[in-house]
Amino acid sequence: MALRPSKPPAKRQGSLSGRRVLALGASLAGLAEGPLAGAEVTSGGVDQLDGLSPADWDLVIIDADAWEAPALAGAVKALGAAKAPPPMLLVGASLPAGLVRNVMRLEHADILEAPFSPEQLTAALQGLLAGLAAAAAQPAAPAGASRCWAVTGAVGGSGATTIAVEIASALADRNSGRVCLIDLNFADGAAAAYLGATPTMRLSEFGSAAERIDQAMLQAFTSSISDRLDLLAHPREPGAFDGASREAVLRVLEIACETYEWVILDMPRHRRAWTLEALAGSDEVLVISELTVPALLAARALSDEIEDALGAGHKPHIVLNRLASRMFGPAPSMTEAERALQRKAVAGISSDWEAAAASANLGGPIAQHRPKSKIVKDVQALVEKLSGEPARRDAARAA
Repeated sequence: MALRPSKPPAKRQGSLSGRRVLALGASLAGLAEGPLAGAEVTSGGVDQLDGLSPADWDLVIIDADAWEAPALAGAVKALGAAKAPPPMLLVGASLPAGLVRNVMRLEHADILEAPFSPEQLTAALQGLLAGLAAAAAQPAAPAGASRCWAVTGAVGGSGATTIAVEIASALADRNSGRVCLIDLNFADGAAAAYLGATPTMRLSEFGSAAERIDQAMLQAFTSSISDRLDLLAHPREPGAFDGASREAVLRVLEIACETYEWVILDMPRHRRAWTLEALAGSDEVLVISELTVPALLAARALSDEIEDALGAGHKPHIVLNRLASRMFGPAPSMTEAERALQRKAVAGISSDWEAAAASANLGGPIAQHRPKSKIVKDVQALVEKLSGEPARRDAARAA
């Protein structure tokens, strides 16, 4: 069993000199003569992750390729159960989704894919230390308060962005904390247009230097929609997906979850390098489907794909959009739709084209321009069901 180094004197923010580093994996031993020169590096096994705290180590580095995935995933999960665990960097060429999911749930953690340069490793570690220092300087959010929901469409035009906007608006109206809506459709996102806002997030400017993104930078990216609702959206650019690195996207999501009580992700339909990690880090995943046979089949297939990739513990919720009020017609009923899905839908959202179109044209959520719309009521019911809390609207709004 490795001995714990004695506690060193105060260290300069971001500096690795004198830092107590626990390195798990034989391949990391050589880092003491390279990127970790000046740090106090101790080797160990994954069993040491149980119950670690900042009093034990300043940093933990793990080589994912050195351990069996199930054992390492369990050890990382145990680390997450500890009170204020030290910052952790996971490196490796093979990063299973279950392991990534556990890492993303840690408050201060990052992932670095192999192969990587010494400079990239140093930047990642310094970014973790800087993030820890920034968090210490900020008023702490209530423990466990941050919750992230991901919304994705089964097919194009299913109304996923509209529902994401309305969910974010409903959460903000509940007065249960600050809400951030993040439009991850970088090339052709519409959330900013729906809300009458100007998109200002340009992740391509950071390249691979994701560690430069902090809470101050995040605030510079945001567009304020209301006192409790902010928007993060990228200007429409055909090549925006190519310019935004995986590390930058995940860093934004990490900082957002540290800053806001609620984070709503408007996910792109087509998978990106960071899609599974974003979904794995979400508390709920909502798949939005129209009431057409092709859309229902696509929703079932997408839900199966997500479960297969992330495990049965990450079961998506299917939301049926644009339910018709008429009793007869060509559209399937809710029961028929669930039969095609081969699973229950978590909710249905009524069709109200006039309210949706008017709000999109005026700029703002439907709840603002048509508060009595069936869409608003259905989304409020969905939010209450998934959050497990009754609505707590402002007295003025309730009146």
